[in-house]
Amino acid sequence: MKSKNNNYLRERNHERKSHDEQIVRWANFVKNNKNWKLKMKPFIDAQIIIANRFYKNLEKMPGGKDRIKLLKRISA
Repeated sequence: MKSKNNNYLRERNHERKSHDEQIVRWANFVKNNKNWKLKMKPFIDAQIIIANRFYKNLEKMPGGKDRIKLLKRISA
């Protein structure tokens, strides 16, 4: 059991380092690209459109409204 815990902790530590490195890369990108918002806006807008489309389709399914409520509770 101790071996499994050590592997889990090692894996979580690796994920944390990777996440931290990603944050540093993003901060450097924003710092070095003054027009980063213009570059990212189309991508972000597309993600919002896709998410809205997903929720509209899910709402039409049986039990869809309940699933949406559950998703909103989970993300809060």
